[in-house]
Amino acid sequence: MATADWFAQAAAPETAPRRRSRQPARRPESRASRRKLPVGIGWITAFALLLVGVVAVNVAVLRANMAVQRLDREQAQLQAQNQALFSQLSAASSAPRIEAAAQRLGLVEAPASDTIYLDLSRP
Repeated sequence: MATADWFAQAAAPETAPRRRSRQPARRPESRASRRKLPVGIGWITAFALLLVGVVAVNVAVLRANMAVQRLDREQAQLQAQNQALFSQLSAASSAPRIEAAAQRLGLVEAPASDTIYLDLSRP
């Protein structure tokens, strides 16, 4: 009888297989899993702001360098103009030029014998 029971159990119809739903089974969400998305978005936002800040600083440094280069060029031009003006001033105040201008006006150099010096320190 024992064998018959064993065969009887084996021949017993099995229960119908369950149909699996197409959606995966949901696990209950914990607080930590609900926080992961906003925390991840927060890190991404912080990283993006950091990158924007780095780019802004680089742009500011580039603009400052461009301004410095422009000022350096302007300084070099002004120094060249100053040198040209000093050269003109030196040429205009040279002794031969002044003597030539005096001769054109009819002025003559006084002879050394006609030159006298006064001593103003004596009473």
